[in-house]
Amino acid sequence: MQVAARRLRERGIDGISVGDIMKEAGLTVGGFYKHFESRDALVTEAFIMALQDIEHIQDGLKTAPQRAISTYVSGSHRNNVGRGCPISALVNDVARAPDATREVFTERVSEIINLLAQSFPETEDAQNKAVMIFSTCVGSIALARAVKDPSLSNRIIEGALDAVLKMYE
Repeated sequence: MQVAARRLRERGIDGISVGDIMKEAGLTVGGFYKHFESRDALVTEAFIMALQDIEHIQDGLKTAPQRAISTYVSGSHRNNVGRGCPISALVNDVARAPDATREVFTERVSEIINLLAQSFPETEDAQNKAVMIFSTCVGSIALARAVKDPSLSNRIIEGALDAVLKMYE
């Protein structure tokens, strides 16, 4: 599962094959069907495993949201897609993923938005701020990874982080 979770983030849902995953894990393709009903089941389980790598960020949102956000919107996170957030790595792929994967994705996005909202006074605006912050964080990492120009990539990260942190002033 760790191999599948890493490769899923690095290559996307359509970029992984059962054969490649099993070979890298030192297993046979025949053994795959002892553990999973289908490739879609593997994708969902790999996504769930990948989400474990952002639990420290979620925990940080409870006590030090600005620090957690600064860790997320960073060059280090941008450069480490294989161990980074599967939400920013797979946001476009999940839109076309099986329903089970989309449900897990939706649950985690909702959890994170709610955690972010708790870092503001309880108002109607807290949820809106949280949605904007999370969308900016995820979008900035996805964009920063996609552009070829390193200077532009850094500006995307720096601009997004600056704008998000100003929400806490």
